[in-house]
Amino acid sequence: MGRRYPLQPLTKLFLAALGLTALVWILRGLSVLAFVPGLVIWVLILLCFGLGIVSSLQRIR
Repeated sequence: MGRRYPLQPLTKLFLAALGLTALVWILRGLSVLAFVPGLVIWVLILLCFGLGIVSSLQRIR
């Protein structure tokens, strides 16, 4: 069953950033990526917020 409306490129970028953030957060919590500073996590979270807002504004337009 195909999608009726294909995802916009910005929405795909948001979903990729969200997945990467979740993966880094989980792996850092399991001490696999313990060397990653907390600032990287915050930058990824803020990137997700920004991309989510821009993606939703693009959908309204």
